[in-house]
Amino acid sequence: MEQMNLTFNFVKSITSIYDEMLSNGFSLVYFGEFSHEITKMFTSMAESDMEKNSEERSVQRRVYHVMVETLQNMNKHSDDLKDEASVGGGMFIIGKKNDVYYVITSNKVKREHKENLEMALNTVNNATLEELKDMYKKQIKEGRISEKGGAGLGLIDIARKTEEPLEYQFLQLDQDSFFFILKVEINAKKFLKQ
Repeated sequence: MEQMNLTFNFVKSITSIYDEMLSNGFSLVYFGEFSHEITKMFTSMAESDMEKNSEERSVQRRVYHVMVETLQNMNKHSDDLKDEASVGGGMFIIGKKNDVYYVITSNKVKREHKENLEMALNTVNNATLEELKDMYKKQIKEGRISEKGGAGLGLIDIARKTEEPLEYQFLQLDQDSFFFILKVEINAKKFLKQ
């Protein structure tokens, strides 16, 4: 078996990334294509981890729900879809720090989709819990479908389940596209014994 020839700078970079991940509470980091099978694998791994750490069931359900919604949104709405497989690409991170779980996703978004997405996020973030409930019911009743197939229910439902604002950022990649980053937090203390 041949030994790897790693440079000092490469090893230093890996060590730095590892330390950064530990200090931020990352438990799972993935970069690549997203499919239904990968979504199932991530949710299964996160469930096992939370059960192992004896996390309250109400918190587990919320974290699981947020993971499923964010991964489905990313898979459905990524503008990096591969034509032949309809599988989107992006990044997914889950972690926990100071009793707060967080799910971070990022994927490519075309310039023409950015404004609608940003408007939807701002609408959700500026709504009260009661308004979110009404928006959710209205979306289900009217079933307004976007051109990408979603009814906006995902973002509304995530905000309802977490009771926290959705943090996001758009980083310009080139003239026509952005790297969309979404961070969702679930405060475990808030949902104990619910």
